[in-house]
Amino acid sequence: MTARAFTRPLLYLILTGLSLFFLMPVYVLLVTSLKPLDQVTLAQMWDLPKTIDFSSYGEAFTKLAPHFVNTLYLVVPATLLSALLGSLNGYVLSKWRFKGSDWVFTGLLFGMFIPYQSILIPLIQFLRDINLYNSIPGLILVHVVYGIPITTLMFRNFYASIPKEMIESAQIDGAGIFKIYQHIMIPLSITGFVVVGIWQFTNIWNEFLFAVTITTSEQQPIMVALQNLSGSQIVEWNVQMAGALLAALPTLLVYMFLGKFFVRGLLAGSVKG
Repeated sequence: MTARAFTRPLLYLILTGLSLFFLMPVYVLLVTSLKPLDQVTLAQMWDLPKTIDFSSYGEAFTKLAPHFVNTLYLVVPATLLSALLGSLNGYVLSKWRFKGSDWVFTGLLFGMFIPYQSILIPLIQFLRDINLYNSIPGLILVHVVYGIPITTLMFRNFYASIPKEMIESAQIDGAGIFKIYQHIMIPLSITGFVVVGIWQFTNIWNEFLFAVTITTSEQQPIMVALQNLSGSQIVEWNVQMAGALLAALPTLLVYMFLGKFFVRGLLAGSVKG
């Protein structure tokens, strides 16, 4: 037996073991969500449910449904706006370079490294001044602004791989900066929009700090409502686990159906930087 024939099954065995180890929390989440409350104990955490009970899903869905809608109202426009602005920035900074454009790009990238916690107080004061505190539009504004640096970086790298000769040919035909963007760059950057859309959708959906500090009560997104399921006296872990699965389901489905486009888009933008 050759060394390669021996190491390949061993590698698969190790990877399978690591995958099962990684999926252990998912197993606990699933079995706990299907148990009645009287079966949810630390001693029985790994046991399969004696009777399958879906009532925790009904209760979790009832409590989370309004906040699920809030999150959709937040995620969809925030993702689209940040992707569009990032695309425009990346287009200009890669194909229409001007004096000081490198400094502008560096300044935009600096926004990626500003901790959320350091700007919370002035951010809340600013949102109060413009009457957007405790509102979904206020959260949309915050996520769009905070999303511009990373979306600009992604699109700039993606557009850098597009030959400059295409732009020059369009200019010879009389196309201006916006016509080139509309008729050439957008059709060529569908995979880029998919990558940025998945990235922003996931980040905004799972974000907690801005959501819990900027919104209260009925305006809160689903991640804050999920934390509120724990209650103050008795924690219904089966309802909590069911709610966690329901809250994670949209992002899970996005990666299941669009994951290959995400990887393809990342590779497409990795040729130049």
